[in-house]
Amino acid sequence: MLDCQLVLPCRDEAPALRLLLPRVPRGLGVVVVDNGSTDETAAVAARAGALVVDEPRPGYGAAVDAGVRAATATFVAVMDGDGSFDPADVLPLLALVRDGEADLAMGRRDRTTGMRPPWTARLGNALVLATVRRRTGVALDDLGPLRVARRADLLALGIEDRRFGYPVELVDRAARAGWRIVERDVAYHPRTPGTRSKVSGSVSGTFRAGRDFLRVLATTRRGER
Repeated sequence: MLDCQLVLPCRDEAPALRLLLPRVPRGLGVVVVDNGSTDETAAVAARAGALVVDEPRPGYGAAVDAGVRAATATFVAVMDGDGSFDPADVLPLLALVRDGEADLAMGRRDRTTGMRPPWTARLGNALVLATVRRRTGVALDDLGPLRVARRADLLALGIEDRRFGYPVELVDRAARAGWRIVERDVAYHPRTPGTRSKVSGSVSGTFRAGRDFLRVLATTRRGER
């Protein structure tokens, strides 16, 4: 029986999935969450043998939550489905959690290859990480576009955000719950042609993500008082 499933939140990622799904390591199940796609995302995923979950509510957090709830394995990995990450990088992160060295293992984008997100995304990322570091004491270099945890523990955190603020709330809640959070470098590649980032692909997308990040941090701060 598979003990880990890879959750891929997707919207209009059919071109990427055609190339990505055949590269998923044996031993990992795949859950593709179709978050309102207008292309063949669901059909491509189904043909590749993935469990396809329809999540009509728009938002990254909504898609991730639906995928985690649909999974049945002990461990879950969550990764962007746009082709910018290598599914083989799930395995060393999974080993950290499986072996008890981490409660949350997060991929840190290795930018030594020269690949860098747009400046707007880098600036927003840096500001959010600085705020998270001040509030939780956890020093991170990335917001974990690839991450692994025990499914039951992840659900028990009670993450409420259903939009772009999900990763921030995850780190905040995990840190306050005393989780051991570990980062490791993962390969970072150009997106598959024919796909478009919902965050860094436009200034408006970056603005919406930053707004969601700040809203989550403000909400958790109020909850502390």
